[in-house]
Amino acid sequence: MGAVVGTLTMQTRQRQPSRDKVDDELEMTMVCHRPEGLEQLEAQTNFTKQELQVLYRGFKNECPSGVVNEETFKHIYAQFFPHGDASTYAHYLFNAFDTRNNGSIKFEDFVMGLSTLLRGTVREKLEWTFYLYDINRDGFINKEEMTEIVRAIYDMMGKYTYPALKGDVPKQHVDAFFVKMDKNKDGVVTLEEFVIACQEDENMMRSMQLFENVM
Repeated sequence: MGAVVGTLTMQTRQRQPSRDKVDDELEMTMVCHRPEGLEQLEAQTNFTKQELQVLYRGFKNECPSGVVNEETFKHIYAQFFPHGDASTYAHYLFNAFDTRNNGSIKFEDFVMGLSTLLRGTVREKLEWTFYLYDINRDGFINKEEMTEIVRAIYDMMGKYTYPALKGDVPKQHVDAFFVKMDKNKDGVVTLEEFVIACQEDENMMRSMQLFENVM
């Protein structure tokens, strides 16, 4: 999906609105899943209609059927991290985008999540990040869940990015985070604890929002 994000940043100013409208309406009728109207998505996201047109074209090029399953998502994501293993992180990221929990991501799912990540408020971004780390969806983050995500990110970035890392480094980082986050020392982090800790510590904010660097 990195190609889609890149396309948005590079091409939003190079469109022909009237021609795009006709082309996009025609293209939408030719895929298996037809997304909601651009006007409706414009109202639901922080993107303009023109930006949504660019995103849709990029999504359609990557996923001609109009939906993407997990294996395809992993394949696309792996292309952007050739020096590491992106499969585990892509799995968790896919689950975060798959808000319907049906094993596939539609254009609407993708663009709603992307809107939060790129244009959302600090609170909205942190809530999305919390959802990514809350693997079992119980409303809490425990050390095991956070360690899984952090380890997946290190695996994805690869040995060329972190040549000196040892196997216990992700756990050490998570242990340090938990000391700051788990205010009541009950072994889990709630959404409010997560948001407050990140807002109070810039280094933690950057660490917890690693998805901004690996999207």
